[in-house]
Amino acid sequence: MTNPLISGTDKNDLAFRTMTNALKPNSALVLFSGGQDSATCLAWALERFDHVETIGFSYGQRHIIELDCRGKLLDGIRAISGEWKKRLGENHTLDIPTLGTISETALTRDVAIEMGEGGLPNTFVPGRNLVFLTFAAALAYRRGIAHVVGGMCETDYSGYPDCRDDTIKALNAALNLGMDRTFELHTPLMWLDKASTWALAGKLGGEALIDLIREQSHTCYLGERGARHDWGYGCGKCPACDLRAKGWREYRPTSIRADSAP
Repeated sequence: MTNPLISGTDKNDLAFRTMTNALKPNSALVLFSGGQDSATCLAWALERFDHVETIGFSYGQRHIIELDCRGKLLDGIRAISGEWKKRLGENHTLDIPTLGTISETALTRDVAIEMGEGGLPNTFVPGRNLVFLTFAAALAYRRGIAHVVGGMCETDYSGYPDCRDDTIKALNAALNLGMDRTFELHTPLMWLDKASTWALAGKLGGEALIDLIREQSHTCYLGERGARHDWGYGCGKCPACDLRAKGWREYRPTSIRADSAP
């Protein structure tokens, strides 16, 4: 019987539902939300690993539209590079509504985004990345995948403690102990600001990847796709849009886009 809380490209895939002892050392699982950072991380992984799968989470987020963006992003990724297409495997979605149920946050409730206690914005979902990475590692265990890639960043971020490098390293150690397997958690954006993230995307996939991220990825916390800005779609006012827009403005002067030439 298939698990209704977990889906892949093929819900009847026996390899997905059956525990495997065959570890594929040059394989990776990318946390793929449908946003700018995760799309960049996916390209980063596809340059480094022979087999790459993706995983997204439905947890009651206001901007659940991000999950719908993944299909066009994946199609675009395949079109950019034949090698990437060959390496790209299944896209999985895990439903974990309990995370949203216990989270009184602006990401899981229709409330105004503002600063909360302790200097953290009320968009902070306690434990979110800890839960995501733990579920990702559990899936990686089943799939025989050795590497897990996430877009956590301690440079341009909102101060979320579960985005910090020390947190990821501590969790990596705990996962390896708790599952008795040597996973490696990668955070290629950890020390990059958003301008550098745009630049990394350009280095990995050229203007084709930059344009794909601008047109098809989703960052806005409010889930808005109506307004088109230079950097993509979003409300243009929430913290996520502010960071993405600021990074684009800083990156664009170094861009080689034809429409920026004199």
